[in-house]
Amino acid sequence: MALISKKKPIFKINKTLKEYLIRYNRYAKVPIHYPDLLRYENAIPLYDSLGNDTLWVTVFYSQTDMRTIYENLKHIYAILKAGGDESVIKHLYIDRVDLCIYGNTRPFRVRVVNEINDNFDYFYVKNADASRVYGLELEEVLSPNRVSYLVHGETLIEEHIAGIPGEQFIKEYLDDWRLNKIRLAKEFVKFNERCFVRLLGDMHSNNFVVDITPDFDEVSYRIRAIDFDQQSYEGKRSIYMPQYFKQNNPIIHVGLECMTPETTRQYQKEERVLIANRYRASKFKIRGILYAMKYDYISNQENTQKLKEELSQYYKNNAFMQCKNMGEILETSLNFTVLKVS
Repeated sequence: MALISKKKPIFKINKTLKEYLIRYNRYAKVPIHYPDLLRYENAIPLYDSLGNDTLWVTVFYSQTDMRTIYENLKHIYAILKAGGDESVIKHLYIDRVDLCIYGNTRPFRVRVVNEINDNFDYFYVKNADASRVYGLELEEVLSPNRVSYLVHGETLIEEHIAGIPGEQFIKEYLDDWRLNKIRLAKEFVKFNERCFVRLLGDMHSNNFVVDITPDFDEVSYRIRAIDFDQQSYEGKRSIYMPQYFKQNNPIIHVGLECMTPETTRQYQKEERVLIANRYRASKFKIRGILYAMKYDYISNQENTQKLKEELSQYYKNNAFMQCKNMGEILETSLNFTVLKVS
């Protein structure tokens, strides 16, 4: 079983990471920042369609503040989605702003609605945590997924990642007769491998979504991380492997029913080849990320020492013992993957 040792601190964006973000157009001036959204006057619990408490609250601002804040949030949406083209927000309005009261960084979620057809979208305003920024960027270059985010000062703007929350998927879809167990199990093995190679931790069912796509007479599944706070922080190897979280056990059991150890190893190898290919295709960006990480403080010495020991034992390779920080550990993990499949 994987257990997080303690609450992770928030790490500020350092100069090297900021330079990387500017170089690749991830750093952009925005008209409103996280502290501005904390000026709400009241809040009420937000319930889902079944009357369950979501642990989010909807916040309310004074009439004077609301007009300015909502208008600026629309401008942020234009920057995030259309490179600042404000023609896209002509028929949009801010429906509500929610605050997550249990999250580590207490993020705000903004609901944007098109007044013509009532279609809606979300984006998030958060404290800028370097761990999360590294996680988002590594997701962009090493996974099959694309993410959109912006940083300005100590504020992080993130797009909403659509999908069925993992916990909900386990409760409502695993018993569906239409479930393709083999495809789901295969995707979980590949997801597990992606997280482990790039050292993204804490991927239990509350921190990922499942995207279901019709594929002729079948369906395909894509498991996507939605929480990147635990990028290269913890010292236990198991934290970086979703298979060890008890919340994911129902999906693990599906895999045990329909896959052999040989099949599992095959899918692991397939995903490592894909990661290696992505690495080569984005090698300059990855070098930039790793350079920033190696000159950053994103974990403590105890976690760093424990992780390099555990990875050295797992891979039977002493190269990890030469690493001085989490950036070097991640670089060694990626190099090991690339060289092994070359």
